[in-house]
Amino acid sequence: MLKVEALNQYYGGSHTLRNVAFEAPSGAVTTILGRNGVGKTTLLKCIAGLLPSRSGSIGFDGADVTKLAPHMRARLGLGYVPQGREIFPRLTVEENLLLGAFRKKARAEIHNNLAFCFECFPRLAERKSQLAGSMSGGEQQMLALGRALMLHPRILLIDEPSVGLAPVLVSRTIEKIKELKERYSLTVLMAEQNFTQALRIADRGYVIVHGKIEFEGKSADDLNNNDLIRKFYLGL
Repeated sequence: MLKVEALNQYYGGSHTLRNVAFEAPSGAVTTILGRNGVGKTTLLKCIAGLLPSRSGSIGFDGADVTKLAPHMRARLGLGYVPQGREIFPRLTVEENLLLGAFRKKARAEIHNNLAFCFECFPRLAERKSQLAGSMSGGEQQMLALGRALMLHPRILLIDEPSVGLAPVLVSRTIEKIKELKERYSLTVLMAEQNFTQALRIADRGYVIVHGKIEFEGKSADDLNNNDLIRKFYLGL
């Protein structure tokens, strides 16, 4: 589904992504794990087209999308949930969701997709006429996920869904991502610094350190049983 090869990115003189290469197969939850500031958000923004990469390639379902603009990637079915949610606070819940129906296929299915979002997140249905900015952080995270689902995505990029949420809401959000993947066969690429929560739902994953992939886990067992992850990130 998604293949990244030899991706490099810089901020000024800082080499933020260093020959990053990985795959996110169809129908799986692939996690990019790492502490704050190691390049996870930069990586997802490069994949979404919001940042240009200095070199390397990004393949999506067999097509090279490295040079495509963000809206063209969205038209191919690449959905993006940014860190910090970035909802439109002065618009209602329903208006925020409708803005997600960007590509032609999504517009043709807009009523079905809206019903799908309300089925996934009943709280959004209850508050569809409420201003998005007046909702709690957890509810806004649901809205950000729902808005991305309105795109009718083929792959969902989710950046740090745990940021700014209380522990109980982090757990619920992670469970909802797992449910979406299992019930609706979504392909998910999730960047996360909360290793404990991310490993609950990961089918495979990569650990990034200072912009470089340092470990690849091809299965959940690889990730859960790796000594470095257990010692340095899980405190076991």
